[in-house]
Amino acid sequence: MKRVFLTGAALMVLFQLRAQDIPVDSTGYKSRKLKVEEVNLVSSYYTQNGDHSAVTGGIGTQKLNDIANTIDVKMVKYGQTGIKHTFDIEAGIDHYTSASSDMIDLSANSSASSSDNRFYPSLTYLRENEQKGQTLGIGVSSSTEFDYQSFGGNISFSQKTKDRNGEFSARFQTFIDQLKLVKPDELRPGGEGYGSAGRNTFAGTLSYSQIINQRLQVLLVGDLISQNGYLSLPFHRVYFSDGTVHQEKMPDTRFKIPIGIRASYFMGDNIIIRAYYRYYTDSWDLKAHTADLEIPVKITQAFSLSPFYRYYSQSAAKYFKPYGGHSQSDEFYTSNYDLSKFNSSFVGMGLKLTPPDGIFGLKHWNTLEIRYGHYTRSNDLTSDIVSINIKYR
Repeated sequence: MKRVFLTGAALMVLFQLRAQDIPVDSTGYKSRKLKVEEVNLVSSYYTQNGDHSAVTGGIGTQKLNDIANTIDVKMVKYGQTGIKHTFDIEAGIDHYTSASSDMIDLSANSSASSSDNRFYPSLTYLRENEQKGQTLGIGVSSSTEFDYQSFGGNISFSQKTKDRNGEFSARFQTFIDQLKLVKPDELRPGGEGYGSAGRNTFAGTLSYSQIINQRLQVLLVGDLISQNGYLSLPFHRVYFSDGTVHQEKMPDTRFKIPIGIRASYFMGDNIIIRAYYRYYTDSWDLKAHTADLEIPVKITQAFSLSPFYRYYSQSAAKYFKPYGGHSQSDEFYTSNYDLSKFNSSFVGMGLKLTPPDGIFGLKHWNTLEIRYGHYTRSNDLTSDIVSINIKYR
């Protein structure tokens, strides 16, 4: 079942390992054989609770649990002309249970929608000319759930400046989705079967990073995202002021424009301050601000801590009203509280171990990172997530 809440998959963006700025060694021997450069094994557990489920019209439980596991394998080889070829293969699987999705069929004690699995493999190829500072990339991906199938593709280009202190990047992505139209049971006359509908997403990203000096690095990034097709979620109920129940109805187009700036400041050898700000606006009149701060601190050569905090605030989309707030005169309508006005906080801590003899004495398994975060939202949603990453290199 396509998740309609703030899920573990959404929050995992905040748990990705941020690469240290280590210069590339261009003087050593470069193997022309394809070899494994890095492997990441990531597992996470996410749990949430709240009382504004869109499945039951903006009221009712939002309890959800999610277990996610991914493996990411990066392989590298150099061609005869010195071109670096990188193949990044990733596969992930999530399993979740959702009390609110179980309410799609009100007449049953339980339904198949109370739990689901999601499988999402991807493959990315990068061709890098280190001498020219130029990289070309192409990738494909897919995501499969009971009622949702997505296929994605992307192309990218990056170019370093002559002094190697700056880099311009451009990326284009597209996602072609097919949804199974699982309606609430009372809106399926005669027990009709599931129909289907399409949804397309096109996203362009431009970014520029610059090393200001030995201590400060800055990244500017902007996106333009266009969606068209079936943008509602078919199992979302909307209760009107006259007591009637309807299926969520949203426009078939949406344009999104997020722009952001990220800065990293190196305070000596042991402390880094990472700050991020993003402004977001879209054609549904939703506007949002995000501010994020993380401060990795190296306690010893092999042990570091990374406290982090994120604050987020958004206005309501113009089509949102709470339970019983819509009327027959409304052309579009939703009671999904993800589109309501709210602010949220996400706070937590990361712990990173890089022992010289490797994790548990296994030399090549050289990094263990554990991260925990607690999320609170002003409309009564709370969640917790813990993730573990083990790296082979």
